[in-house]
Amino acid sequence: MLELRVSFFLCAVSLGGCDSRAEARTSAESQPTPVAAATATPAAPTTTPAPTSPALDPSRGAEIGAVYEAFMTPHQEGDEEENTPASTPKQFRSTTPSQSRAEREAAGHRGHGQLRFSNDFSRVFVDVKIEGIDPKTINMFHIHCGKPGILGPILVDFAHATDLQSNIADSTFSVEIRNEHLTQTVEHAHGLVGAFTTGCIIPSPSLGAIAPTKVSTIAGMAQLARDGELYFNLHTTGQTYFGDIRGQIHPAGAH
Repeated sequence: MLELRVSFFLCAVSLGGCDSRAEARTSAESQPTPVAAATATPAAPTTTPAPTSPALDPSRGAEIGAVYEAFMTPHQEGDEEENTPASTPKQFRSTTPSQSRAEREAAGHRGHGQLRFSNDFSRVFVDVKIEGIDPKTINMFHIHCGKPGILGPILVDFAHATDLQSNIADSTFSVEIRNEHLTQTVEHAHGLVGAFTTGCIIPSPSLGAIAPTKVSTIAGMAQLARDGELYFNLHTTGQTYFGDIRGQIHPAGAH
């Protein structure tokens, strides 16, 4: 009996020893084999390509650039004709019966005008269409400088650039304005009234003159348009002082 127990004990020990060695071998084999760390390759330096020169074309100066427009109505006029100041000279007073702004609106008085500036500001093309107004009653047509609701001096007198009556006879009007037309407006002004009613002052000192300088170029006119300082004013024999329809000029499509 004693021999049997010893034999059993040796067998158990022998088996346990075999299992322990097997587990040790298995554990060692399962460990990952160390791999040498990869050596990082430095990235190649990036170079910024040199900018290409723009395609320049001086001839594009003659093409149309900025476009402005105005929708003219009686209600943009600063006041009713009956309120014309008593000191107003005769040439700026109505010679036929006047209508109120509401009456003119009911009669369909309205207009749409557009200014198209060339890229080089050598000229501006003006196109206007009016409705509800008898062209025979039109006695003046101007572009003034000024903010909405106020009376400002005349920048462009279209009568110096075209025969107003024949040009607008079919209720449409087209004309090309250049620098000389701006200076003609100022040069044709006479007396104290003319000095205050024509020409738009440049709000900047000038090295060329001590007296205030007035806008004399299409480039200056374009600047006034960008600043929202221009408006159309169409005058008739019945609405001579304030005007029949007026429209503040703004960038085309900006409402």
